[in-house]
Amino acid sequence: MIVISDTSVLSGLIKIQRLSLLKDIFSEIIIPPAVQSELEELRRFGFDLSPFEQASWVVIKEPADSSEVSKFEQVLDRGEAEAITLAIELKADFLLLDEKKGRSIAEIEGLTVVGLAGILIRAKQLSLIPEVKPLLDDLVKHNFRISKTLYEIVLKRAGEETEE
Repeated sequence: MIVISDTSVLSGLIKIQRLSLLKDIFSEIIIPPAVQSELEELRRFGFDLSPFEQASWVVIKEPADSSEVSKFEQVLDRGEAEAITLAIELKADFLLLDEKKGRSIAEIEGLTVVGLAGILIRAKQLSLIPEVKPLLDDLVKHNFRISKTLYEIVLKRAGEETEE
C-alpha cells in the first residue's frame, strides 16, 4: 500500500503524541521534502520531533515532476503541492491531507484523500485507541480546526455520539 502524507496529519499527531498510529495503520508513509521542512517548524513551538526523526517507517521522496509541483503551488502551499504531485506519480492508495482546497484538488486528480479525523476513526476501528473524542479534543486544544458539524459526524462514525 502506498500512502503519501501532507504536513497537517503528521503535525496533528505529533502535537498529541500519537504519531505511531500511522505506522500501526499503514506501516509506511512517504513524504516529500517540503513536508519534512514544514514539520521542522514545530520545534520552534516546543514540540518534541524525536518520534518523527526516529521513525524509520517515514520515507522521504522527492517528486519527479517539478513543473507539476509548480502548477499546484500556484494555489497551494509547497508541502501540499509536493504531496499531491508525489501521490499522482506513485499512484498512491491514500493521500493524507486535511486542508479543504488541497483535498478538492487531490480529489479532482483522482486521489483518495483521508484526513486526521478519518485516521482517528480508523485507529478506533482497529482497536488502536479506545476512544476518538479525547484525541479530537486534544487536537482542538492544539488549534486543529474542525467545525462543530464535522466534530459531531466524526464522533457518530466512531460510535461516540454526544448527548445533547
